[in-house]
Amino acid sequence: MNVLMISDVYFPRINGVSTSLETFRPALDAQGVRSTLIAPDYPGAGADPAANLLRIASRRVPFDPEDRMMRRVPIRAALPRLRDEHFDLVHVHTPFVAHYAGLEIARALGVPCVATYHTFFEEYLFHYVPVVPRAWLRALARHYSRGQCNALDAVIVPSRAMAAALERYGVTRPLHVLPTGIPPDKFHGGESCYFRQRYGIGKERKVLLFVGRVAHEKNIGFLIDMVERVRRNDPSALLLITGEGPALPTLRAHAERRGLGEHVRFLGYLDRHSELHDCYRAADVFVFASRTETQGLVLLEAMALGTPVVALAEMGTRDILEPQRGCRIAPDDIAGFARVVGDLLADPAALRNLGEQARDYARSWGADEMARRLARVYRRCVDSALEPANARRVATP
Repeated sequence: MNVLMISDVYFPRINGVSTSLETFRPALDAQGVRSTLIAPDYPGAGADPAANLLRIASRRVPFDPEDRMMRRVPIRAALPRLRDEHFDLVHVHTPFVAHYAGLEIARALGVPCVATYHTFFEEYLFHYVPVVPRAWLRALARHYSRGQCNALDAVIVPSRAMAAALERYGVTRPLHVLPTGIPPDKFHGGESCYFRQRYGIGKERKVLLFVGRVAHEKNIGFLIDMVERVRRNDPSALLLITGEGPALPTLRAHAERRGLGEHVRFLGYLDRHSELHDCYRAADVFVFASRTETQGLVLLEAMALGTPVVALAEMGTRDILEPQRGCRIAPDDIAGFARVVGDLLADPAALRNLGEQARDYARSWGADEMARRLARVYRRCVDSALEPANARRVATP
């Protein structure tokens, strides 16, 4: 099978969509599914060694220096080349230019079009358009999500909670719950001592870690306030925040106002194939307070490297956290979250046991199994007639 993927984001832009694409593509190849990816070109990115990757000329997005907007003309110009590739299906990964271009390509090629709904926009937009009432933005997000999803042959969602949300919106296309897995050969090793020495973190310090885009919807301010409480009982507590994003200046200022300069450190992006592994291993606990995640892949990354997790069980993180293996579910209040973290830091035996559980549990989320299920969704879409327009079904392939 030959699949054309299209996304508005890909490396060097680091986020969950880029990670999902990087994880699924080689795993799909092992399932007999060849993929070609259309993605934006990024200034200064240099040569791209990845095979089957078509970079499209793009322009900057106003007020968002990290992202790029692909130009439609070069995508259309590539259509003769795409015809020659004899694709069986188009898989869209983002709802902007990629969504409409993907549908256009699929119709031109006469093949099915599916999409993965990666982002919970209903609880996202108001952080970036604060002048518009939140209720209006939610209604707008639901309207566009419903229209986009119902134009597809099938929709893939990374969690049961996201599938339920789309059903509430009125999405009637088949919904397939299929999270991104963890490549077993990519998350191992890591040098805790090396990382602590490099960043001047003493062996005695208790390290809490957040990994992800430093964006308003990630609720990182909650974690900063939480570590302020943790340090009252453990003055050595240190919160590391890795990643970059639009909320970084606000969060730096917030930490300074709270007098937490010695307890909160912003590290920026770390190489996800090397130094990030060291960072995970150096942490005593991985902390996560986002309420809008459609999956929460970084929780599994931390667990795969033996780092226990304390997190809110909201939206997509529930699927990962509910078995309560290698993790603790914290209450959605700063004092309660701090109490769970503090109790763990004070109990080295519990931390060790949770770390062992976490590593074992992460193996059950292997990328190969998720790719096998995704390949089955592809083949079902290609081999089957379209579902009736009023069908409503949530399927786990």
